[in-house]
Amino acid sequence: MDEGFEQWRVMKADAVIVSAGKGQRFMEEKKKQFFSLGGKPILSRTLDSFEICPLIRSILLVVGEEDMDYCLKEVIEPYAYRKISQIIPGGKRRQDSVKNGIDALPEDTEIVVIHDGVRPFVTREMIEMSVRGAVRFGAVIMAMPVKDTIKMVSSDGTLLETLERESLWQAQTPQTFKVPLIREAYLKATEEGFAGTDDASLVERLGVKVHLLPGSYTNIKITTQEDWMLANLFLRMKSKTMGEEE
Repeated sequence: MDEGFEQWRVMKADAVIVSAGKGQRFMEEKKKQFFSLGGKPILSRTLDSFEICPLIRSILLVVGEEDMDYCLKEVIEPYAYRKISQIIPGGKRRQDSVKNGIDALPEDTEIVVIHDGVRPFVTREMIEMSVRGAVRFGAVIMAMPVKDTIKMVSSDGTLLETLERESLWQAQTPQTFKVPLIREAYLKATEEGFAGTDDASLVERLGVKVHLLPGSYTNIKITTQEDWMLANLFLRMKSKTMGEEE
């Protein structure tokens, strides 16, 4: 039997969707993940792509402990998601929330896809690409080249250096890993008290190469009201394009 086919046949991939943020920068009473985007919660639009992706076996949804009942009643039940296997309480930091999700994975999970709940424009194709990439390389992230000139700045606000834009990429999610690898990375980070800015930074500390896959400039993380306004524009453009295709 072909080795590549056998590898795909036995692969078990689950997703950890992290949506436990407090949303202080969004400046709204309702947390940003539950805010409406085109008449549907932002988090629901994110979950939709994972729900329809055939390579994803189950979804572990990590939310604030105080939001677990609300999420069940306002996000999961109204849209009848079938792949959500657990709702898990988050931690103080994103890193803590991701660890809670990883710790709750089924014992036989081989690949874990980690994604921000407030990146609603992730596509099924991106998810599938990330799973296949992790099977091949062990650790992959979605990323895009930066478009602006990036300056390094000192603590007093003066410029130190202009960085070479050609070598700079903007990290996105999904970030996808073989489970033993990401477990080891999180264990080491916990033992050493290291706080990373994303999941890949923890894996990098193991000396493991993380491969970049092309994401999309529309795969934005909705953090501010300006992001939400841009997301609404993307959604209208998407709806218009689909209408023209039909």
